[in-house]
Amino acid sequence: MNYPAAYSPPKVWKWNKENGGRFANINRPIAGPTREVELPVGKHPLQLYSMATPNGVKVTVMLEELLALGHSGAEYDAWLINIGDGDQFGSGFVDINPNSKIPALMDHSTNPPTRLFESGSILLYLAEKFGALLPTDHAKRTEALNWLFWQMGSAPYLGGGFGHFYAYAPLKIEYCIDRFAMEVKRQLDVLDRHLADNEYMAGDEYSIADIAIWPWYGALVSNIVYEAAEFLDTASYKNVNRWTELIGQREAVQRGKMVNRAWGDPEGQLHERHDASDFELRTQDKIGEAAE
Repeated sequence: MNYPAAYSPPKVWKWNKENGGRFANINRPIAGPTREVELPVGKHPLQLYSMATPNGVKVTVMLEELLALGHSGAEYDAWLINIGDGDQFGSGFVDINPNSKIPALMDHSTNPPTRLFESGSILLYLAEKFGALLPTDHAKRTEALNWLFWQMGSAPYLGGGFGHFYAYAPLKIEYCIDRFAMEVKRQLDVLDRHLADNEYMAGDEYSIADIAIWPWYGALVSNIVYEAAEFLDTASYKNVNRWTELIGQREAVQRGKMVNRAWGDPEGQLHERHDASDFELRTQDKIGEAAE
């Protein structure tokens, strides 16, 4: 029952980089930088180094939501880290995140500056720093944190599991796709049952739990990640779809998902963000027009 038929696990595993699929060039079994690269630093205390993958979108949405609430201290510079080019392995980035994953954030308003990595940690830090988007009521706060950590634990099955084997692996392996499709559908059912009785993840209050979950599961049911909506029958999760649309209508969410985006419609790409006016003046379609 082995696949390939002659395969048997060796006594000691050795890395074969040819087996990595579409993203083989950015995966490796060791940590640390591959080259010396100093990161740029802009004018604001908050310096974000990221890309608009679902994990990156969490943080840019959070920052835009904070600014929309009037927290001027949440102004930020967002620098594009192109993971396809291996920017996450530069020494400056690894100094912030030794795990070499986006997003990474530096808060220069503290002495010494505070480094932050892992999207859930960044969301919680910003919520506590600005006293926003995390309920103050004990029960609601606990519920928001329950769902924040649910997302952190669940998304690897969606991305590294289902997404990899369904969309990116060099071979379509039925066992792997079925195994992870089953888990993702279970997760969608967990969300759908909860959202049947709740407007947002923490009840009636929008929070970092929604901001963490929406870029992954909202994009999944909208057929944006992995183009698997039909395969997973995501239309049948009515409450998840209702919630997805509700969150997607927020202006801060619409802005946040543009930041550090380097693919798709040029009008929706803002490679770097240094000022609120950049959404009007510095999207890729505008930069292209100026170059012509």
